[in-house]
Amino acid sequence: MIKINQLNKEFESRVRLGIMSVLMVNDWVDFSEMKNLLEITDGNLASHSSALEKSNYIEVKKEFVGKKPKTSYRVTQAGRLAFTEHLNALEKLLGI
Repeated sequence: MIKINQLNKEFESRVRLGIMSVLMVNDWVDFSEMKNLLEITDGNLASHSSALEKSNYIEVKKEFVGKKPKTSYRVTQAGRLAFTEHLNALEKLLGI
């Protein structure tokens, strides 16, 4: 039997679930691609990615390509483990 507190609070948001899901199957994903995949606003992506970065679940790389800024994301090892544990807890909760 699973206790509800085994679910990771950092992944309660659908946006954070989306970010982590995309990053679990891709190496680096840039800001525009992530925003388009999840169909969210710039501000939404920025705030949720910042929260995941603070939890050390994703890495954010900021660089310039020519004169344009480029932000990219990838999941960290800690993020991969935490998200996998969260998914396992959800499956137990659902009885899968």
